[in-house]
Amino acid sequence: MNTGSSIASSAEMPAAKRRPRLWWRVLGIALPLLLLPLLLGLGFWQLERAAEKRQLEANWQARSALPAQTLVSLEGQRDLAYRRVQLQGRFDSEHTLLLDNRVRDGHPGVEVLQPFYDQRSGLWLLVNRGWQRWQDRRELPRIHTPEAQLSLTAWVYQSHETPLQLGAAPSQGWPRLVTEANPQTLWQRLGRAGFAYEVRLTPGPAALDTRWPPVNMSPAKHTAYAWQWFALALALLCLSAWQVVVSYRGARHAAR
Repeated sequence: MNTGSSIASSAEMPAAKRRPRLWWRVLGIALPLLLLPLLLGLGFWQLERAAEKRQLEANWQARSALPAQTLVSLEGQRDLAYRRVQLQGRFDSEHTLLLDNRVRDGHPGVEVLQPFYDQRSGLWLLVNRGWQRWQDRRELPRIHTPEAQLSLTAWVYQSHETPLQLGAAPSQGWPRLVTEANPQTLWQRLGRAGFAYEVRLTPGPAALDTRWPPVNMSPAKHTAYAWQWFALALALLCLSAWQVVVSYRGARHAAR
């Protein structure tokens, strides 16, 4: 009896050992194939984003060449992005917003946004005067604001991406340090009738560093990210093919 049971146990051992190996091989084939559609989807999504950015850059180029309009003439137009506007009025230096976490040329800084009353339309606008370097984080940067009446040229900025939040900023007192500029929220707090979008100055009176990029991320970067996703998909596909070959060779060897 003991001899028979030992023979039966020795016959069952190879099959029991092969089962875990078989599951690992199946998993090694199935998992890459399951991830493949996700990686391909991310790659094509990045290509779509690149096409959108190219269209935005084309709009920027086309509308930058058009003459500036008054704010009243923009009423009724749906697509206001990059539209140039001519403003005439004064800044409100008492309610300055400092948009934090803005780095240029490796230097930390802020973007300076101030309410501007446009006499032609009777509306307030949140004007982004540009970037200013912030050397000492222990003190807020000093902002010089022209007191005289000004004639300014700006363009309408509409963000097409969710802003990146890099930490909380103080929200009390003026100037106010913020991580996101929201004109409508500001007008509600101040009880003013204002334009719904931020406008950014072109070089001229009251402008700081106005080297504005038309888009936050270039089409070339989106295309590069797309090829990275496609490369990962190709690597997984090669891994699945290798697992199939190994499993096939293992099955032929076991059948001999």
